[in-house]
Amino acid sequence: MFWNRNSKDRLLPVITRVRNTRSLSFKLVVSALMGLIAAILQSAGGIIPGIGMLISPLATAPIIISMLIYPAYGLLSYFLTIFLLLLIQPSELIVFPFTTGAMGIGIGLGLLLFNKVWKVVSLSSLFLTTGICLLLYIIQFPILGPLFMEISIINILMIYLFSLLYCWMWTGTVGTVLAVFFPRDHR
Repeated sequence: MFWNRNSKDRLLPVITRVRNTRSLSFKLVVSALMGLIAAILQSAGGIIPGIGMLISPLATAPIIISMLIYPAYGLLSYFLTIFLLLLIQPSELIVFPFTTGAMGIGIGLGLLLFNKVWKVVSLSSLFLTTGICLLLYIIQFPILGPLFMEISIINILMIYLFSLLYCWMWTGTVGTVLAVFFPRDHR
C-alpha cells in the first residue's frame, strides 16, 4: 500500500548522515546551489518556449532537497530562488512562490514531520491549494485560466483534487529516487 507506507524508512539515514557529517559552510553552499538550480529550472518556462514549460515544474526538487537537509536551509533556498527570479525572469516570480516553491516546502516539511505517505501528500497538497487560491482569488492572477476565477466550492475542490494528484506524483517520485540511490541493506 503506497498511501500507508512509511516515508522515513530510506530518508532518515540519509538525512542524519548529511546533517551530522557535513559542516555549516557545506550546507549553506548546497542550499545556495539548490536555490540557483531552482531559479534556472523555474525560469526555463519563460526562456525556452514549449519545452521550458515541461522543465519548469522540476524547480520543486531543489527546494525539497534543501528542506530535507534542514528546514531553515530550505527556506533559505526558497527565498534565494525568489530573489534570483526577480533578476533572471521576473514573469515567473509570481508563479514560483505560490505554486512550485510552496509545494516543495510542503513536501519537504511533510517528509520530515510525518511517517505516512498519505500525510505528506495531504500537507503538500494543502500548501499547493492555498498558493493557487491566493493567486486566483486574492491577487487575481489567472494561473488556471478564466474558468477558475470565480470563488466556488466546486472550483476549490477541483483545485484541491488536482493538487492532491500532483503532490502524490511528486511524493512517489521522491520515494522512487530514494529507493534507487539509497537502497536498503538486506542483511
